[in-house]
Amino acid sequence: MTSGIGVLPSQRIEQMIGAGTLAGTPAILTDQIQPASLDLRLGDTAYRVRASFLAGEGRTVAGRLDEFEMHRIRLDGGAVLEKGAVYVVPLMERLALPEGIQAVANAKSSTGRLDLLTRLITDEGVEFDRIAPGYTGPLYAEICPQSFSVLVRPGMRLNQIRFRDGQAVLTDDELQERHARHKLVDGVAQIDHGLAFSVDLKPRAGDLVGYRAKPHTGVIDLDRIGHYDPAEYWEPIHTDEGRIILDPGAFYILVSREAVHIPPDCAAEMAPYLAMAGEFRVHYAGFFDPGFGHDAAGGAGSRGVLEVRCHEAPFVLEHGQVVGRLVYERMAAVPDTLYGAGIKSNYQGQGLKLSKHFKAVSG
Repeated sequence: MTSGIGVLPSQRIEQMIGAGTLAGTPAILTDQIQPASLDLRLGDTAYRVRASFLAGEGRTVAGRLDEFEMHRIRLDGGAVLEKGAVYVVPLMERLALPEGIQAVANAKSSTGRLDLLTRLITDEGVEFDRIAPGYTGPLYAEICPQSFSVLVRPGMRLNQIRFRDGQAVLTDDELQERHARHKLVDGVAQIDHGLAFSVDLKPRAGDLVGYRAKPHTGVIDLDRIGHYDPAEYWEPIHTDEGRIILDPGAFYILVSREAVHIPPDCAAEMAPYLAMAGEFRVHYAGFFDPGFGHDAAGGAGSRGVLEVRCHEAPFVLEHGQVVGRLVYERMAAVPDTLYGAGIKSNYQGQGLKLSKHFKAVSG
């Protein structure tokens, strides 16, 4: 039942834990297992380093820390990771991947919405967030707060890892077939090496189109849910022109025009659009679980929140402009539990929404 080719579902991840392919100290908790991924937990020490790095072939992360460490911080009781600094935190989990199974990591949704750059690194790694089949060893999170300083503790979950058996990406023809059966978006499906999505700058009600992170704010305790006043951290963006100008270096929360649907037998990853389309980057946390926007009774999908950072030059972003694409992947089997179905899924049915740490915006 779980031996198919594709992204491994929750029940297969449970089997991997039972077999010791996935292990943790302390032991991995049941609620870390998501429909198609595993949440990873911070260990008890953060290493402040001079610069971001990859271990490189034949080298270990521990060895590179000896080169780049400035000082270390115990996370017991809570510690602040400062905006603009780079930290490496050993994770509680480790891998012993069999040949044929590769792993890919992403920041969790709430992590990305805080502009908290979090990437997975491993011994002998030559890429961020990518782990080759057969890897055996520890896992580390590189954390660089971009807009807000954050308070973290051991066991917090900032990123997640998923596992693939063989080729999982759906071709455009397969996507067309899925759209005909499941209606992947609520409008016209633009399919070209994935499903294109665009930005919504003409809301159906009002003129609020997004938020821009304020430059000088207080610390955010990542354990505090629904606690912070958005006005202290975010500047609302209003427009009735259907366009905004992105400022270099600024971070924005926007929303897709399309309502997205991920069928139970698929997962999806948000990929950036062609660099030639503009001087900005969309997405930090780009993984969509099976069941996102899905309603067995016939739901209309959920819109994707866009985490946007402008690069060197101011850039005009206009309503309906294509800013990215969703790369759909087949699941090796339908997960036992889908996103939003009886698990803690914070963003099912969402529109424009800040991370779960902020109070709901009225109106």
